[in-house]
Amino acid sequence: MSDSMKETLDLTPRRIVSELDRYIVGQAAAKRAVAIALRNRWRRLMVDDNMRDEISPKNIIMIGPTGVGKTEIARRLAKMTRSPFIKVEASKYTEVGYVGRDVESMIRELMDLAVGMVQSEEKEAMAQQAGEAAEEKILDLLLPGTEKQSVDTTREKFRRMLHSGELDDREIEVETKEGGGAMPVARIFTGMGLDDMEKNLNEAMGQLFPKKTQHRKMKIKDAWEILVSEEASRLVDMDKVTSEAKSRVEQHGIVFIDELDKVAGRESKSGPDVSREGVQRDLLPLVEGSTVPTKYGPVKTDHILFIAAGAFHVAKPSDLIPELQGRFPIRVELSPLTKDDFVRILTEPENSLTIQYRLLLATEKVELEYTPEAIEELADLACQVNEKNENIGARRLATIMEKLLDEVSFEAPDISPTKVSVTPEYVREKLTGLVEDTDLTRYIL
Repeated sequence: MSDSMKETLDLTPRRIVSELDRYIVGQAAAKRAVAIALRNRWRRLMVDDNMRDEISPKNIIMIGPTGVGKTEIARRLAKMTRSPFIKVEASKYTEVGYVGRDVESMIRELMDLAVGMVQSEEKEAMAQQAGEAAEEKILDLLLPGTEKQSVDTTREKFRRMLHSGELDDREIEVETKEGGGAMPVARIFTGMGLDDMEKNLNEAMGQLFPKKTQHRKMKIKDAWEILVSEEASRLVDMDKVTSEAKSRVEQHGIVFIDELDKVAGRESKSGPDVSREGVQRDLLPLVEGSTVPTKYGPVKTDHILFIAAGAFHVAKPSDLIPELQGRFPIRVELSPLTKDDFVRILTEPENSLTIQYRLLLATEKVELEYTPEAIEELADLACQVNEKNENIGARRLATIMEKLLDEVSFEAPDISPTKVSVTPEYVREKLTGLVEDTDLTRYIL
């Protein structure tokens, strides 16, 4: 069992929902559904080997308007378990004629992300060894000809000075290399789509030539980071990284497919709907379980969790082809946000907008405080604008907060230190005129 799945042992469905509640307001049904889906992954790995592969993930369709938390739920879920996660828009696969972008590219991108994730973790694990190696390199540059293993007094004196930071501003000449490691030629000729072919060919061709070596003079404090990074990269076993990344993708990967309603259509309709059904049929093998060739080797999608989302205002989930519908057995509806929800969004989450702006302005020694009545006023105005114009859910709060604090954000360096109190009167002074002017609101809020 991987380390990430061992951590999932403590993530009971109740705890998962509790963690999501820290950042996302409401939407209990959606949180419950993803919590069960995540727990079922751990349960599957506890089943006997002969049945484990027979248990497929229960993919989810989230139905709800924009800005109600669909993407955030999936992203937080992945972050909670350190699972490889990618968000794609189903509609982008219809942009070029009837074919669109290669649907399998989402799995290749997921694999790229997983490799980067595991590589970063391995580099962190090797940080101490890399630091020791970098230290020896710097001492060699400072004292050329001195034996590494010697107990030379001068070398040890320089080592102490290096640790204390006394040598940070001293310049040394560092040899750096440009370009990555060698890539097996077999990786180039996979069954990947044309959209990935150019990137991988360029990457491979660039590495057929010798690496360029540069000699650069820099301060020791700057050279330290470069040397540690190079040593960490040298110490990391890329075969191990690739193997772990592939395992994480196949067992714990999450693909979030947004705007699924945009490709809902049957072949009986004319025009672009033919392309839409084509995208659905291309998605079907991935969701059912297939093997996708990548530059790191074949990746199986049988146990990747697919979470789809869409507003489904015009189309309905039943407009999807039956085979695809059957691969998304769980459907949850997310409710539109109310004024009370907006109040909670502005006050409850640990990363709420009000806290973000307070911390940003605190860097300029401007103390920002909000009265409860001002929060109510902001929530009410957000609801009004969403009703008059396009309902973009919680995203409306970002535009309103930016406009509300536009003046103080601009003048902060000139008026600090000071304290700004956001009251209902302050909110009305800055925003009411814009909210009432419908034509102007379309462009500003």
